[in-house]
Amino acid sequence: MKECYHVVQYYETDRMGMAHHSNYIRWMEEARADFLMQAGWPFRELEKAGLASPVIGVDVEYFRPVTFSDKVRIEVRLIGFGIAKFKVSYRMFCGLECVCAAHSEHGLVGSDGRHIRISEEFPEFYNAMRAEVEEE
Repeated sequence: MKECYHVVQYYETDRMGMAHHSNYIRWMEEARADFLMQAGWPFRELEKAGLASPVIGVDVEYFRPVTFSDKVRIEVRLIGFGIAKFKVSYRMFCGLECVCAAHSEHGLVGSDGRHIRISEEFPEFYNAMRAEVEEE
């Protein structure tokens, strides 16, 4: 598990003063990129090497809203990493309270958009990510 933080910005809130639900997906992307950086595999370097990971599914459950200037702690876990796709779990907290739980699933493709065999084309990355996988 790795952690990152996001401070809710004013422009991320809606007319009711709460962070708009779509922003949580953006925070998931920030957290996923930060996870990869902390694991020693910056996303920018993976893209330069010809690896892309398009989103193929998202599941989000909201428990309570966050508002402007709240500091959100995001726990990120890699809960699956195979030869063609991977799955990430996110739990977002404001203080000690869990405000959101989510998952995202991603394909593993080359820069041409075609599926690749990650274990053969990027074996060091594949092995490093397999070592990061946790049970949910």
